[in-house]
Amino acid sequence: MAATHRIAGQGRLTPAKTLRFTFDGQQMSGIAGDTLASALLANGIHLVGRSFKYHRPRGILSAGAEEPNALVGIERDATRKTPNVRATVQELYDGLNATSQNRWPSLSFDVGAVNNLLSPMFSAGFYYKTFMWPKTAWKNVYEPKIRAAAGLGVAPDQPDSDHYSARYAHCDVLVLGGGAAGIAAALAAAETGACVILADEQAEFGGALRFETGATVDGTDGWSWAQASVAKLAAMDNVRLLARTTAFGYYAQNLIGLAERVTDHLANPDRDLPRERLWQVRARRVVLATGAIERHMVFADNDRPGVMLASAARTYLNHYGVAVGKNIGVYTANDSAYAAAIDLKKAGVDIAAIVDLRDNPAGDLVEEARALGIEINHGRAVIRTGGRLRVSSMTIQPKNGGGERTIPVDALLMSAGWTPSVHLFSQSRGKVAFDEETRRFLPGTYAQDCVSVGACNGTDGLSASVEEAYAAGAKAAKDAGAKAARGTKPKVEASESWSRGMLGAGPGAGPETTVKAFIDFQNDVTAKDIRQAVREGMHSIEHVKRFTTNGMATDQGKTSNMHGLAIAAETLDKPIPQVGLTTFRAPYTPVTFGAIVNHGRGALFDPTRRTAMHGWAEAHGAVFEDVGQWKRAWYFPKAGEDMHAAVNRECVTVRKTAGLFDASTLGKIEVVGPDAAKFMELLYTNPWQKLEPGRCRYGIMLREDGFIYDDGVVGRLAEDRFHVTTTTGGAARVMNHMEDYLQTEFPHLNVWLTSISEQWAVIAVQGPNSRKIIEPLVEGIDLSDAAMPHMSVREGKICGVPTRLFRMSFTGERGFEVNVPADYGQAVWEALWAEGQKHDACAYGTETMHVLRAEKGYIIVGQDTDGTVTCNDAGLDWAVGKKKTDFVGIRGMTRPDLVAKGRKQLVGLKTRDPNVVLEEGAQIVADPKQPIPMKMIGHVTSSYWSDNCGRSIALALVAGGRDLMGQTLYVPMPDRVIEVEVSGTVFFDEKGERLNG
Repeated sequence: MAATHRIAGQGRLTPAKTLRFTFDGQQMSGIAGDTLASALLANGIHLVGRSFKYHRPRGILSAGAEEPNALVGIERDATRKTPNVRATVQELYDGLNATSQNRWPSLSFDVGAVNNLLSPMFSAGFYYKTFMWPKTAWKNVYEPKIRAAAGLGVAPDQPDSDHYSARYAHCDVLVLGGGAAGIAAALAAAETGACVILADEQAEFGGALRFETGATVDGTDGWSWAQASVAKLAAMDNVRLLARTTAFGYYAQNLIGLAERVTDHLANPDRDLPRERLWQVRARRVVLATGAIERHMVFADNDRPGVMLASAARTYLNHYGVAVGKNIGVYTANDSAYAAAIDLKKAGVDIAAIVDLRDNPAGDLVEEARALGIEINHGRAVIRTGGRLRVSSMTIQPKNGGGERTIPVDALLMSAGWTPSVHLFSQSRGKVAFDEETRRFLPGTYAQDCVSVGACNGTDGLSASVEEAYAAGAKAAKDAGAKAARGTKPKVEASESWSRGMLGAGPGAGPETTVKAFIDFQNDVTAKDIRQAVREGMHSIEHVKRFTTNGMATDQGKTSNMHGLAIAAETLDKPIPQVGLTTFRAPYTPVTFGAIVNHGRGALFDPTRRTAMHGWAEAHGAVFEDVGQWKRAWYFPKAGEDMHAAVNRECVTVRKTAGLFDASTLGKIEVVGPDAAKFMELLYTNPWQKLEPGRCRYGIMLREDGFIYDDGVVGRLAEDRFHVTTTTGGAARVMNHMEDYLQTEFPHLNVWLTSISEQWAVIAVQGPNSRKIIEPLVEGIDLSDAAMPHMSVREGKICGVPTRLFRMSFTGERGFEVNVPADYGQAVWEALWAEGQKHDACAYGTETMHVLRAEKGYIIVGQDTDGTVTCNDAGLDWAVGKKKTDFVGIRGMTRPDLVAKGRKQLVGLKTRDPNVVLEEGAQIVADPKQPIPMKMIGHVTSSYWSDNCGRSIALALVAGGRDLMGQTLYVPMPDRVIEVEVSGTVFFDEKGERLNG
């Protein structure tokens, strides 16, 4: 199909650069620089989709990101299909293949349109009332059908073959919005030498200057000035320009999320390039120049294809050279629509009439329209439109009633005024304020280091906007630390200044009518729906929003929110500010999963962490388990051994002679500074001031509520230096916990915290022969019991490399933990392994480690605790300093509910049948014959077979457990009830004699 609605001499595109594309299988042509929307309009296509609920025919409403109707599917190949792409944003490329959505069997004949005839059944909130009965039907009938019907496009069914990337950036001044105001602010900031980033969602910078024709800047037309200014910025080393980049989220401390479309506009993109790039920018100052969004008029059948915003028609004409119709009507309540009519008339397009709701419109634009011979009907309203798949007429009448008149049109432009785009300002936690005079919400109280300029700040007129923005850009740079510079402020000459417009429904769509006057086009929300919501008790705008779904579509109510708010306020007979404003949340426009996830998928979905000894373990047949992101050796089976046989052998070998265990995944934090001991006193329950350098202590860390948060052995290396170990899973959160308190509660302490988890590889050598294994390799450390007793730490060398050698045990045997720089981890392991072989030592994995520690009653935080366990519950009162008066959690420990009788306490369990191994997590009851549901008094936290004990062993949290020693409890299972005897938590070497060999 050849383009028939291009106007020679209009627009900024080069006609010679022709592109081919298809829409619903029909071949068409466009021009390089077109959007899909402008190319469709150039081919006379207005019908592009169907609405969500009623399946009404819908056309192109806008020319930008606010588009609610023109959502299409884009398909490059079988693996690259994208639904719900806004045709107004998608740039045309040669071979583009687009498909309309939410229709069957075709766009022009959609069976789903029967919903429009049944619309009285689908009024606002019908789903809340309809799908309640019968109760059993929800899961079996309603939910499956609703889920099948939900959405507009079809989700891809193949993995995405494109790739995405992410970047972090810092700048002095971040300018969001590349219109005249944004460019002026960026120029002013850049001229100071500040680091500046300018971002805009369009392919080219210029914003509203794409359609503005009545202004000059620095003696040239606005668009040319914008392109020259952008070229100047691009030549500056301190400026980064990000076109095709949407700022979708404004977060704490001036962190802005931006999504850059890198290759979606290219016919044959380089597959080495990412499709999209996620930017996370931290800026010292942010300038918001996000403009304003034109509102539509609310009247009956205002959603027909061919009915669109006046600024959109002006954009299609002045930028793309496309006339949206041949006989166009205009319906307005402000001056800006006159500019569209004037531009179209001058381009040779017939203007059927301008219908102005105002009684006495006046001004230069009104007079110019009259001078061009355009019919102006003031004090009148469009009360409905005619047509099926495209608008064919508009019916007008005096706004106070009277005779109707029908005027043939093939397009209808509308403008109810302009709504400042305060979305990002609101996301920054800024508070908007309602301006009664202009009836719009404007930026009010600021929460972050940002400033709004231009139309988004309610500044009318190009000249005032540029002047305000230039001053704001210079000030933002100065506030960010840049030196003042003497730039040249752009000189603007412009006559256009928009009047206020209106909010809410127009005549013919009032409370007395039942017409479909649409507010939210995508979700089919009408003025009648808003009024119904209020009548049914929804008096908060948030409730109205959810009851009607107004503003909940992919466009997030950019054109509908203010109309819905005004109608609700009118119905409630309240001022608009009292009804409230819905919260603007990120993202500003939809962001793809690909952009958010970027590299984090497939093998990179969750990074895999491996210790320095991973390769050795793999070569020696280890079976691995995932512990968070770590790959840890689970057990080391020999030929013919299953897991149980391998673990039994490893457990016995460690206790009989020795074993080597890779403990590198333990969290390790270095606490350094003159006040290190004071800090440790405040973060842990134990006393630390008197701990001698070279000695270790088991430490318990609590939350403020008094519950156990983490544990680990802490070694004091010097008066001002501690080596803190944490659980593997707790490494990051303990570091965060420490930093949080140091920065917020104890900033007076001179302490520095460093995560050293990856710096040290840790090899635990455990068992009666452990000292014999390490002794030949250690230099500069006396390993005798007298010189290096249990729970001590020394620094020296092993195999010629530096080591922090701990004498400690998580097995109850004599044990050492060898810390060496991670680069030497495998070499030292291999040397220790060679020595170990002389003593018949084994390598053991995490399962054996669990069994050995359980035999000794050593807890694992997160397994034997569940976030509600105190030191007393776990039998660790001995680890709480009796003379300490302050530490994190000390007040929580004294809460009445935490010292009350009957709390769950950690105890041991022995099954009556020693061969039965309990299931971890199994519930415990006092009476197995009680009626169901039984009263549960506890649960099994750890359970293993112990070859060293010759029986099963278990740990459990049981209500009042320590008072039940020797008593019988029961573990009900699906096939039987298991009898257990409550015991102490230590099952092997109760006196701890083996710690010293």
